[in-house]
Amino acid sequence: MNKPRYLPIGIQTFEELRTKNYVYVDKTAFIDSLVRNGKPYFLSRPRRFGKSLFLSTLKSYFEGRKDLFEGLAISKTETEWKQYPVFYFDFTGKNYETVDDVILKIDDTLSGLENIYGKNTESTDIAIRFKNVIEAAYKKTGQQVVVLVDEYDKPLLQNVDNKEVEDKIRSVLKGFYGNLKGEDQYLQFVFITGVTRFDKVSIFSDLNNLNDISLSEKYSAICGISQAELESNFKPEIEAMAEKNGCSKEECIAELKKNYDGYHFSKEIQSDIYNPFSLLKAFSDLRFGSYWFSTGTPTFLTKMMLDMSFDYKSLEEGIDVDSRSLEEYRLNATEPVPLLYQTGYLTIKNYETDFDSYTIALPNEEVKFGMYKRLLPLYAGYPNDDKKIEIVNFLKELRAGKVNEFMERINNIFAAAPKQTNQKQYELNCQAFVWLIFKLMGEFVLCEVQNGKGRSDAVVWQKDAIYIFEFKMDGTAKEALEQINSKDYPIAYQNDGRKIVKVGVNYSSAEKQLTEWVIE
Repeated sequence: MNKPRYLPIGIQTFEELRTKNYVYVDKTAFIDSLVRNGKPYFLSRPRRFGKSLFLSTLKSYFEGRKDLFEGLAISKTETEWKQYPVFYFDFTGKNYETVDDVILKIDDTLSGLENIYGKNTESTDIAIRFKNVIEAAYKKTGQQVVVLVDEYDKPLLQNVDNKEVEDKIRSVLKGFYGNLKGEDQYLQFVFITGVTRFDKVSIFSDLNNLNDISLSEKYSAICGISQAELESNFKPEIEAMAEKNGCSKEECIAELKKNYDGYHFSKEIQSDIYNPFSLLKAFSDLRFGSYWFSTGTPTFLTKMMLDMSFDYKSLEEGIDVDSRSLEEYRLNATEPVPLLYQTGYLTIKNYETDFDSYTIALPNEEVKFGMYKRLLPLYAGYPNDDKKIEIVNFLKELRAGKVNEFMERINNIFAAAPKQTNQKQYELNCQAFVWLIFKLMGEFVLCEVQNGKGRSDAVVWQKDAIYIFEFKMDGTAKEALEQINSKDYPIAYQNDGRKIVKVGVNYSSAEKQLTEWVIE
Protein backbone atom coordinates (compact mmCIF):
# COMPACT_ATOMS: atom_id res chain seq x y z
CA MET A 1 0.00 0.00 0.00
CA ASN A 2 1.33 3.47 -0.87
CA LYS A 3 2.08 6.02 1.83
CA PRO A 4 -1.13 7.91 2.71
CA ARG A 5 -1.36 11.42 1.30
CA TYR A 6 -2.36 14.53 3.23
CA LEU A 7 -6.12 14.99 2.98
CA PRO A 8 -7.44 18.54 3.67
CA ILE A 9 -10.06 17.60 6.26
CA GLY A 10 -11.16 20.81 7.92
CA ILE A 11 -8.52 22.84 6.04
CA GLN A 12 -10.24 26.02 4.87
CA THR A 13 -7.19 28.15 4.06
CA PHE A 14 -5.91 27.91 0.50
CA GLU A 15 -2.41 29.04 1.44
CA GLU A 16 -2.05 26.33 4.09
CA LEU A 17 -3.40 23.70 1.74
CA ARG A 18 -0.92 24.60 -0.99
CA THR A 19 2.19 25.20 1.13
CA LYS A 20 1.76 22.03 3.20
CA ASN A 21 1.18 19.75 0.22
CA TYR A 22 -2.42 18.71 0.87
CA VAL A 23 -4.39 17.04 -1.90
CA TYR A 24 -6.19 19.78 -3.83
CA VAL A 25 -9.05 19.44 -6.32
CA ASP A 26 -8.38 22.30 -8.73
CA LYS A 27 -11.31 24.76 -8.77
CA THR A 28 -9.33 27.74 -10.08
CA ALA A 29 -10.82 27.61 -13.58
CA PHE A 30 -14.02 28.92 -11.97
CA ILE A 31 -12.13 31.99 -10.72
CA ASP A 32 -11.05 32.87 -14.24
CA SER A 33 -14.69 32.74 -15.37
CA LEU A 34 -16.01 34.72 -12.40
CA VAL A 35 -13.60 37.66 -12.57
CA ARG A 36 -14.26 38.15 -16.27
CA ASN A 37 -18.05 37.98 -16.15
CA GLY A 38 -19.28 40.16 -13.33
CA LYS A 39 -18.73 41.66 -9.91
CA PRO A 40 -21.26 40.92 -7.18
CA TYR A 41 -21.94 37.19 -6.82
CA PHE A 42 -23.95 35.12 -4.38
CA LEU A 43 -23.46 31.37 -3.92
CA SER A 44 -25.69 29.16 -1.81
CA ARG A 45 -24.38 25.74 -0.81
CA PRO A 46 -24.98 23.47 2.20
CA ARG A 47 -22.52 23.46 5.08
CA ARG A 48 -19.36 21.41 4.73
CA PHE A 49 -19.32 21.85 0.97
CA GLY A 50 -16.10 23.83 0.58
CA LYS A 51 -17.45 27.39 0.43
CA SER A 52 -14.84 28.68 2.88
CA LEU A 53 -11.98 27.11 0.96
CA PHE A 54 -13.19 28.62 -2.30
CA LEU A 55 -13.40 32.08 -0.72
CA SER A 56 -9.90 31.63 0.67
CA THR A 57 -8.76 30.72 -2.84
CA LEU A 58 -10.31 33.95 -4.15
CA LYS A 59 -8.53 35.86 -1.38
CA SER A 60 -5.13 34.48 -2.39
CA TYR A 61 -5.85 35.21 -6.04
CA PHE A 62 -6.77 38.86 -5.45
CA GLU A 63 -3.75 39.27 -3.18
CA GLY A 64 -1.64 38.39 -6.22
CA ARG A 65 -0.19 35.21 -4.71
CA LYS A 66 1.02 33.76 -8.00
CA ASP A 67 3.29 31.32 -6.18
CA LEU A 68 0.33 29.49 -4.67
CA PHE A 69 -1.29 28.83 -8.06
CA GLU A 70 1.66 27.26 -9.84
CA GLY A 71 0.52 24.32 -11.95
CA LEU A 72 -3.20 25.05 -11.48
CA ALA A 73 -5.69 25.87 -14.23
CA ILE A 74 -5.67 29.62 -13.68
CA SER A 75 -1.88 29.81 -14.02
CA LYS A 76 -2.36 29.13 -17.73
CA THR A 77 -4.71 32.10 -18.28
CA GLU A 78 -3.75 34.76 -15.71
CA THR A 79 -0.88 37.05 -16.67
CA GLU A 80 -1.23 40.18 -14.50
CA TRP A 81 -1.55 38.88 -10.91
CA LYS A 82 -2.52 42.32 -9.64
CA GLN A 83 -2.78 42.90 -5.90
CA TYR A 84 -6.00 44.36 -4.51
CA PRO A 85 -7.08 45.28 -0.97
CA VAL A 86 -9.15 42.28 0.19
CA PHE A 87 -11.85 42.65 2.85
CA TYR A 88 -12.69 39.19 4.21
CA PHE A 89 -15.69 38.90 6.55
CA ASP A 90 -15.92 35.42 8.05
CA PHE A 91 -19.05 34.57 10.07
CA THR A 92 -18.17 30.90 10.55
CA GLY A 93 -16.85 29.44 13.80
CA LYS A 94 -18.84 31.63 16.20
CA ASN A 95 -22.18 31.54 17.97
CA TYR A 96 -24.46 34.55 17.61
CA GLU A 97 -26.92 34.65 20.49
CA THR A 98 -27.49 38.42 20.40
CA VAL A 99 -27.18 41.28 17.93
CA ASP A 100 -24.15 42.48 19.93
CA ASP A 101 -22.33 39.25 19.03
CA VAL A 102 -22.77 40.13 15.36
CA ILE A 103 -21.66 43.73 15.82
CA LEU A 104 -18.56 42.63 17.77
CA LYS A 105 -17.63 40.17 15.02
CA ILE A 106 -17.87 42.83 12.31
CA ASP A 107 -16.14 45.38 14.54
CA ASP A 108 -13.17 43.04 14.94
CA THR A 109 -12.74 42.73 11.17
CA LEU A 110 -13.24 46.46 10.57
CA SER A 111 -10.67 47.35 13.25
CA GLY A 112 -8.07 45.24 11.48
CA LEU A 113 -8.83 46.90 8.16
CA GLU A 114 -8.73 50.37 9.72
CA ASN A 115 -5.28 49.61 11.14
CA ILE A 116 -4.08 48.88 7.61
CA TYR A 117 -5.84 51.55 5.57
CA GLY A 118 -6.59 54.25 8.13
CA LYS A 119 -9.62 55.34 10.11
CA ASN A 120 -11.23 58.58 9.00
CA THR A 121 -14.30 58.59 11.22
CA GLU A 122 -15.00 58.54 14.93
CA SER A 123 -18.38 56.90 14.38
CA THR A 124 -18.98 53.56 16.03
CA ASP A 125 -21.66 52.64 13.48
CA ILE A 126 -20.37 49.61 11.58
CA ALA A 127 -22.15 50.62 8.35
CA ILE A 128 -20.46 54.04 8.34
CA ARG A 129 -17.09 52.54 9.24
CA PHE A 130 -17.41 49.98 6.43
CA LYS A 131 -18.14 52.72 3.90
CA ASN A 132 -15.21 54.84 5.06
CA VAL A 133 -12.63 52.06 5.14
CA ILE A 134 -13.59 51.02 1.59
CA GLU A 135 -12.87 54.54 0.41
CA ALA A 136 -9.71 54.74 2.51
CA ALA A 137 -8.35 51.52 1.00
CA TYR A 138 -9.04 52.76 -2.52
CA LYS A 139 -7.34 56.09 -1.78
CA LYS A 140 -4.28 54.47 -0.19
CA THR A 141 -3.68 51.71 -2.77
CA GLY A 142 -5.15 53.17 -5.93
CA GLN A 143 -6.96 49.84 -6.42
CA GLN A 144 -10.61 48.96 -6.05
CA VAL A 145 -11.56 46.78 -3.09
CA VAL A 146 -12.45 43.07 -3.12
CA VAL A 147 -15.13 42.08 -0.59
CA LEU A 148 -15.54 38.42 0.37
CA VAL A 149 -18.22 37.34 2.85
CA ASP A 150 -18.32 33.79 4.20
CA GLU A 151 -21.64 32.46 5.59
CA TYR A 152 -23.29 35.89 5.75
CA ASP A 153 -26.50 34.28 7.04
CA LYS A 154 -25.13 32.24 9.94
CA PRO A 155 -26.19 34.83 12.58
CA LEU A 156 -29.71 34.80 11.13
CA LEU A 157 -30.00 31.03 10.85
CA GLN A 158 -28.91 30.60 14.45
CA ASN A 159 -31.81 32.81 15.54
CA VAL A 160 -34.51 31.79 13.10
CA ASP A 161 -36.64 30.53 16.00
CA ASN A 162 -36.13 33.79 17.92
CA LYS A 163 -37.85 36.44 15.83
CA GLU A 164 -36.94 39.37 18.08
CA VAL A 165 -33.20 38.70 17.88
CA GLU A 166 -33.40 37.76 14.20
CA ASP A 167 -35.11 41.05 13.32
CA LYS A 168 -32.45 43.06 15.15
CA ILE A 169 -29.64 41.20 13.38
CA ARG A 170 -31.40 41.58 10.04
CA SER A 171 -31.65 45.35 10.56
CA VAL A 172 -27.94 45.65 11.37
CA LEU A 173 -26.89 43.56 8.38
CA LYS A 174 -29.16 45.51 6.03
CA GLY A 175 -27.38 48.75 6.82
CA PHE A 176 -23.96 47.12 6.70
CA TYR A 177 -24.41 45.38 3.34
CA GLY A 178 -26.07 48.47 1.84
CA ASN A 179 -22.55 49.75 1.21
CA LEU A 180 -22.03 47.11 -1.45
CA LYS A 181 -24.36 49.14 -3.67
CA GLY A 182 -23.50 52.64 -2.50
CA GLU A 183 -19.74 52.08 -2.84
CA ASP A 184 -19.87 50.22 -6.16
CA GLN A 185 -17.37 52.57 -7.84
CA TYR A 186 -14.73 51.52 -5.30
CA LEU A 187 -15.36 47.77 -5.59
CA GLN A 188 -13.47 45.44 -7.92
CA PHE A 189 -15.19 42.17 -6.95
CA VAL A 190 -17.79 40.96 -4.43
CA PHE A 191 -18.49 37.32 -3.57
CA ILE A 192 -20.93 36.33 -0.82
CA THR A 193 -21.70 32.81 0.38
CA GLY A 194 -24.46 31.49 2.57
CA VAL A 195 -27.15 28.87 2.87
CA THR A 196 -30.33 30.85 2.27
CA ARG A 197 -31.68 34.22 1.24
CA PHE A 198 -33.26 36.43 3.89
CA ASP A 199 -35.80 39.06 2.89
CA LYS A 200 -34.97 42.64 3.81
CA VAL A 201 -31.22 42.05 3.93
CA SER A 202 -29.68 44.64 1.66
CA ILE A 203 -27.66 42.30 -0.54
CA PHE A 204 -30.94 40.95 -1.93
CA SER A 205 -33.37 43.86 -1.59
CA ASP A 206 -31.00 46.57 -2.90
CA LEU A 207 -28.36 44.84 -5.03
CA ASN A 208 -30.44 44.40 -8.17
CA ASN A 209 -27.33 43.45 -10.15
CA LEU A 210 -26.37 40.64 -7.79
CA ASN A 211 -25.53 37.52 -9.79
CA ASP A 212 -26.90 34.50 -7.94
CA ILE A 213 -25.00 31.51 -9.35
CA SER A 214 -26.44 28.97 -6.91
CA LEU A 215 -28.46 27.11 -9.56
CA SER A 216 -26.21 27.84 -12.52
CA GLU A 217 -25.14 24.77 -14.51
CA LYS A 218 -21.89 26.59 -15.33
CA TYR A 219 -20.97 26.73 -11.64
CA SER A 220 -22.70 23.58 -10.35
CA ALA A 221 -19.33 21.97 -9.47
CA ILE A 222 -17.73 25.11 -8.01
CA CYS A 223 -17.91 23.42 -4.59
CA GLY A 224 -18.04 19.71 -3.86
CA ILE A 225 -16.42 16.95 -5.90
CA SER A 226 -17.69 15.63 -9.23
CA GLN A 227 -17.42 12.01 -10.35
CA ALA A 228 -14.60 12.88 -12.75
CA GLU A 229 -12.74 14.77 -9.99
CA LEU A 230 -13.16 11.83 -7.62
CA GLU A 231 -11.70 9.28 -10.01
CA SER A 232 -8.85 11.49 -11.27
CA ASN A 233 -7.76 13.05 -7.94
CA PHE A 234 -8.24 10.20 -5.47
CA LYS A 235 -6.97 7.05 -7.18
CA PRO A 236 -4.61 6.11 -4.29
CA GLU A 237 -7.34 6.62 -1.69
CA ILE A 238 -9.87 4.56 -3.67
CA GLU A 239 -7.38 1.73 -4.04
CA ALA A 240 -6.48 1.82 -0.32
CA MET A 241 -10.12 1.88 0.70
CA ALA A 242 -10.99 -1.00 -1.62
CA GLU A 243 -8.14 -3.08 -0.18
CA LYS A 244 -9.11 -2.28 3.40
CA ASN A 245 -12.76 -3.23 2.84
CA GLY A 246 -12.10 -6.30 0.75
CA CYS A 247 -13.79 -5.07 -2.40
CA SER A 248 -12.86 -4.12 -5.94
CA LYS A 249 -12.13 -0.57 -7.04
CA GLU A 250 -15.44 -0.50 -8.91
CA GLU A 251 -17.35 -1.73 -5.86
CA CYS A 252 -15.62 0.88 -3.69
CA ILE A 253 -16.63 3.69 -6.04
CA ALA A 254 -20.21 2.38 -6.10
CA GLU A 255 -20.33 2.40 -2.27
CA LEU A 256 -18.87 5.91 -2.13
CA LYS A 257 -21.46 7.05 -4.64
CA LYS A 258 -24.32 5.49 -2.68
CA ASN A 259 -23.28 7.16 0.56
CA TYR A 260 -21.87 10.57 -0.35
CA ASP A 261 -22.90 11.43 -3.92
CA GLY A 262 -26.26 12.47 -5.34
CA TYR A 263 -26.27 16.27 -5.01
CA HIS A 264 -27.42 18.45 -7.91
CA PHE A 265 -27.32 22.24 -8.02
CA SER A 266 -28.94 23.03 -11.36
CA LYS A 267 -31.76 21.99 -13.67
CA GLU A 268 -29.35 19.79 -15.60
CA ILE A 269 -28.75 16.71 -13.45
CA GLN A 270 -26.48 14.62 -15.63
CA SER A 271 -23.59 14.83 -13.18
CA ASP A 272 -23.74 14.25 -9.42
CA ILE A 273 -21.71 16.11 -6.81
CA TYR A 274 -20.16 14.44 -3.76
CA ASN A 275 -20.14 15.98 -0.31
CA PRO A 276 -16.39 16.74 0.05
CA PHE A 277 -16.25 16.61 3.86
CA SER A 278 -17.81 13.15 4.12
CA LEU A 279 -15.78 11.84 1.20
CA LEU A 280 -12.46 12.96 2.70
CA LYS A 281 -13.40 11.58 6.12
CA ALA A 282 -14.27 8.23 4.56
CA PHE A 283 -10.88 8.13 2.82
CA SER A 284 -9.12 9.10 6.03
CA ASP A 285 -10.86 6.42 8.10
CA LEU A 286 -10.92 3.88 5.26
CA ARG A 287 -14.54 3.06 6.07
CA PHE A 288 -17.98 4.02 4.81
CA GLY A 289 -19.09 5.89 7.90
CA SER A 290 -21.62 8.62 8.57
CA TYR A 291 -19.88 11.97 9.02
CA TRP A 292 -22.01 14.87 7.84
CA PHE A 293 -24.60 14.82 10.65
CA SER A 294 -21.89 14.69 13.30
CA THR A 295 -20.86 18.23 12.34
CA GLY A 296 -24.04 19.75 13.70
CA THR A 297 -27.69 19.92 12.65
CA PRO A 298 -30.12 22.83 13.06
CA THR A 299 -32.57 21.34 15.57
CA PHE A 300 -35.16 23.97 14.70
CA LEU A 301 -35.48 22.43 11.24
CA THR A 302 -36.50 18.96 12.42
CA LYS A 303 -38.81 20.51 15.01
CA MET A 304 -40.40 22.58 12.24
CA MET A 305 -41.11 19.37 10.34
CA LEU A 306 -42.67 17.80 13.44
CA ASP A 307 -44.84 20.84 14.24
CA MET A 308 -46.19 20.93 10.69
CA SER A 309 -47.04 17.21 10.54
CA PHE A 310 -44.59 17.05 7.65
CA ASP A 311 -44.98 14.13 5.23
CA TYR A 312 -41.79 12.37 6.27
CA LYS A 313 -42.20 9.68 3.60
CA SER A 314 -41.90 12.29 0.88
CA LEU A 315 -38.28 12.91 1.87
CA GLU A 316 -37.36 9.71 0.07
CA GLU A 317 -40.11 9.51 -2.51
CA GLY A 318 -39.63 13.07 -3.73
CA ILE A 319 -41.35 16.44 -3.29
CA ASP A 320 -42.51 18.52 -6.24
CA VAL A 321 -41.89 22.25 -5.92
CA ASP A 322 -42.33 25.04 -8.46
CA SER A 323 -39.17 26.75 -9.66
CA ARG A 324 -39.99 30.06 -8.00
CA SER A 325 -40.17 28.62 -4.50
CA LEU A 326 -36.85 26.80 -4.96
CA GLU A 327 -34.92 29.42 -6.90
CA GLU A 328 -35.91 32.32 -4.69
CA TYR A 329 -35.59 30.14 -1.56
CA ARG A 330 -36.17 32.91 0.91
CA LEU A 331 -36.51 31.50 4.39
CA ASN A 332 -40.09 30.99 5.50
CA ALA A 333 -40.55 29.91 9.08
CA THR A 334 -43.69 27.95 8.15
CA GLU A 335 -42.32 26.13 5.10
CA PRO A 336 -39.38 23.78 5.67
CA VAL A 337 -38.99 22.37 2.15
CA PRO A 338 -36.86 25.17 0.58
CA LEU A 339 -34.67 25.27 3.67
CA LEU A 340 -34.27 21.49 3.62
CA TYR A 341 -32.92 21.92 0.09
CA GLN A 342 -30.62 24.81 0.95
CA THR A 343 -29.15 23.08 3.97
CA GLY A 344 -28.39 19.91 2.01
CA TYR A 345 -30.96 17.51 3.44
CA LEU A 346 -32.76 17.44 0.11
CA THR A 347 -31.40 17.96 -3.38
CA ILE A 348 -32.66 18.26 -6.95
CA LYS A 349 -33.50 14.90 -8.48
CA ASN A 350 -35.44 16.02 -11.56
CA TYR A 351 -36.58 19.10 -13.44
CA GLU A 352 -39.77 19.19 -15.52
CA THR A 353 -39.42 21.74 -18.32
CA ASP A 354 -43.11 21.61 -19.23
CA PHE A 355 -44.17 22.56 -15.72
CA ASP A 356 -41.07 24.54 -14.70
CA SER A 357 -40.89 22.52 -11.50
CA TYR A 358 -38.33 20.52 -9.55
CA THR A 359 -38.51 17.21 -7.75
CA ILE A 360 -36.30 17.20 -4.67
CA ALA A 361 -35.47 14.29 -2.37
CA LEU A 362 -32.81 12.93 -0.01
CA PRO A 363 -29.45 12.89 -1.84
CA ASN A 364 -27.82 9.72 -0.50
CA GLU A 365 -27.72 7.03 2.18
CA GLU A 366 -25.63 9.06 4.62
CA VAL A 367 -28.14 11.91 4.71
CA LYS A 368 -31.16 9.58 4.63
CA PHE A 369 -30.20 7.60 7.69
CA GLY A 370 -28.86 10.67 9.47
CA MET A 371 -32.14 12.49 8.99
CA TYR A 372 -34.20 9.49 10.09
CA LYS A 373 -32.09 9.12 13.24
CA ARG A 374 -32.70 12.78 14.04
CA LEU A 375 -36.44 12.47 13.48
CA LEU A 376 -36.92 9.22 15.41
CA PRO A 377 -36.79 10.60 18.98
CA LEU A 378 -38.96 13.56 17.99
CA TYR A 379 -41.71 11.31 16.67
CA ALA A 380 -41.32 9.09 19.74
CA GLY A 381 -42.37 12.11 21.81
CA TYR A 382 -39.06 13.61 22.88
CA PRO A 383 -39.29 17.20 21.55
CA ASN A 384 -35.79 18.16 22.66
CA ASP A 385 -34.16 15.36 20.68
CA ASP A 386 -32.70 14.09 23.95
CA LYS A 387 -33.49 10.39 23.65
CA LYS A 388 -31.02 8.07 21.98
CA ILE A 389 -32.79 5.09 20.46
CA GLU A 390 -30.42 2.34 19.34
CA ILE A 391 -31.73 0.60 16.24
CA VAL A 392 -29.17 -2.17 16.63
CA ASN A 393 -31.07 -3.45 19.67
CA PHE A 394 -34.18 -3.98 17.54
CA LEU A 395 -32.13 -5.85 14.98
CA LYS A 396 -30.49 -8.12 17.54
CA GLU A 397 -33.90 -9.27 18.73
CA LEU A 398 -35.13 -10.08 15.24
CA ARG A 399 -31.86 -11.82 14.44
CA ALA A 400 -32.46 -14.03 17.48
CA GLY A 401 -36.05 -14.63 16.38
CA LYS A 402 -37.43 -12.73 19.39
CA VAL A 403 -40.41 -11.03 17.76
CA ASN A 404 -42.24 -10.56 21.06
CA GLU A 405 -39.24 -8.76 22.55
CA PHE A 406 -38.97 -6.65 19.38
CA MET A 407 -42.58 -5.49 19.72
CA GLU A 408 -42.25 -4.92 23.46
CA ARG A 409 -39.24 -2.67 22.85
CA ILE A 410 -41.38 -0.43 20.65
CA ASN A 411 -44.09 -0.36 23.32
CA ASN A 412 -41.60 0.50 26.06
CA ILE A 413 -40.54 3.61 24.15
CA PHE A 414 -44.18 4.63 23.69
CA ALA A 415 -44.83 4.13 27.41
CA ALA A 416 -41.81 6.18 28.50
CA ALA A 417 -42.41 9.08 26.12
CA PRO A 418 -43.94 12.34 27.38
CA LYS A 419 -47.68 12.33 26.74
CA GLN A 420 -49.18 14.67 24.13
CA THR A 421 -52.55 16.38 24.36
CA ASN A 422 -53.21 16.53 20.63
CA GLN A 423 -54.65 13.07 19.93
CA LYS A 424 -54.51 13.27 16.14
CA GLN A 425 -50.92 14.51 16.18
CA TYR A 426 -50.00 11.77 18.64
CA GLU A 427 -51.44 9.08 16.37
CA LEU A 428 -49.54 10.46 13.36
CA ASN A 429 -46.33 10.58 15.36
CA CYS A 430 -46.71 6.97 16.48
CA GLN A 431 -47.23 5.82 12.91
CA ALA A 432 -44.19 7.80 11.83
CA PHE A 433 -42.12 6.36 14.66
CA VAL A 434 -42.84 2.76 13.66
CA TRP A 435 -42.17 3.59 10.00
CA LEU A 436 -38.83 5.16 10.92
CA ILE A 437 -37.82 2.13 12.99
CA PHE A 438 -38.08 -0.05 9.91
CA LYS A 439 -36.44 2.48 7.63
CA LEU A 440 -33.46 2.79 9.97
CA MET A 441 -33.12 -0.98 10.15
CA GLY A 442 -32.43 -0.73 6.43
CA GLU A 443 -29.02 0.77 7.24
CA PHE A 444 -27.93 -2.66 8.48
CA VAL A 445 -30.15 -5.20 6.72
CA LEU A 446 -32.27 -5.28 3.60
CA CYS A 447 -35.54 -3.68 4.66
CA GLU A 448 -38.48 -2.48 2.61
CA VAL A 449 -41.22 -0.17 3.79
CA GLN A 450 -43.93 0.40 1.21
CA ASN A 451 -47.61 1.15 1.45
CA GLY A 452 -48.83 0.74 -2.09
CA LYS A 453 -51.61 -1.71 -2.91
CA GLY A 454 -50.46 -5.27 -2.62
CA ARG A 455 -47.39 -4.51 -0.53
CA SER A 456 -47.00 -5.21 3.17
CA ASP A 457 -46.11 -2.41 5.56
CA ALA A 458 -42.61 -3.75 6.21
CA VAL A 459 -40.38 -6.61 5.15
CA VAL A 460 -37.09 -7.32 6.92
CA TRP A 461 -34.55 -9.76 5.50
CA GLN A 462 -32.43 -11.55 8.10
CA LYS A 463 -29.88 -14.30 7.60
CA ASP A 464 -32.26 -17.15 8.38
CA ALA A 465 -35.70 -15.57 8.06
CA ILE A 466 -37.80 -12.98 6.24
CA TYR A 467 -40.20 -11.05 8.46
CA ILE A 468 -43.40 -9.63 6.96
CA PHE A 469 -45.19 -7.02 9.10
CA GLU A 470 -48.66 -5.58 8.68
CA PHE A 471 -50.05 -2.89 11.03
CA LYS A 472 -53.62 -1.91 11.81
CA MET A 473 -54.86 1.15 13.67
CA ASP A 474 -57.71 0.44 16.11
CA GLY A 475 -58.44 -2.92 14.45
CA THR A 476 -57.13 -6.32 15.44
CA ALA A 477 -53.88 -8.17 14.96
CA LYS A 478 -55.88 -11.01 13.41
CA GLU A 479 -57.16 -8.65 10.70
CA ALA A 480 -53.61 -7.58 9.94
CA LEU A 481 -52.47 -11.20 9.65
CA GLU A 482 -55.44 -12.04 7.44
CA GLN A 483 -54.43 -9.24 5.09
CA ILE A 484 -50.92 -10.71 4.75
CA ASN A 485 -52.42 -14.07 3.82
CA SER A 486 -55.34 -12.89 1.69
CA LYS A 487 -53.14 -10.67 -0.45
CA ASP A 488 -50.44 -13.32 -0.75
CA TYR A 489 -47.63 -11.06 0.46
CA PRO A 490 -45.31 -14.05 1.06
CA ILE A 491 -45.52 -15.26 -2.54
CA ALA A 492 -42.71 -12.97 -3.64
CA TYR A 493 -40.33 -14.74 -1.24
CA GLN A 494 -41.46 -18.38 -1.46
CA ASN A 495 -38.41 -19.42 -3.54
CA ASP A 496 -35.93 -17.61 -1.30
CA GLY A 497 -35.26 -20.61 0.94
CA ARG A 498 -35.44 -18.71 4.20
CA LYS A 499 -38.17 -19.14 6.80
CA ILE A 500 -41.04 -16.67 6.37
CA VAL A 501 -42.41 -15.14 9.55
CA LYS A 502 -45.69 -13.20 9.33
CA VAL A 503 -46.54 -10.65 12.02
CA GLY A 504 -49.91 -8.94 12.29
CA VAL A 505 -49.95 -5.94 14.65
CA ASN A 506 -52.63 -3.66 16.05
CA TYR A 507 -52.05 -0.17 17.45
CA SER A 508 -54.62 1.31 19.82
CA SER A 509 -54.99 5.06 19.70
CA ALA A 510 -56.90 4.97 22.99
CA GLU A 511 -54.21 3.05 24.87
CA LYS A 512 -51.37 4.72 22.90
CA GLN A 513 -49.48 1.51 22.33
CA LEU A 514 -49.31 -1.69 20.35
CA THR A 515 -52.00 -3.72 22.08
CA GLU A 516 -51.61 -7.06 20.35
CA TRP A 517 -49.69 -8.90 17.71
CA VAL A 518 -50.01 -12.34 16.14
CA ILE A 519 -47.02 -14.30 14.82
CA GLU A 520 -47.37 -17.04 12.23
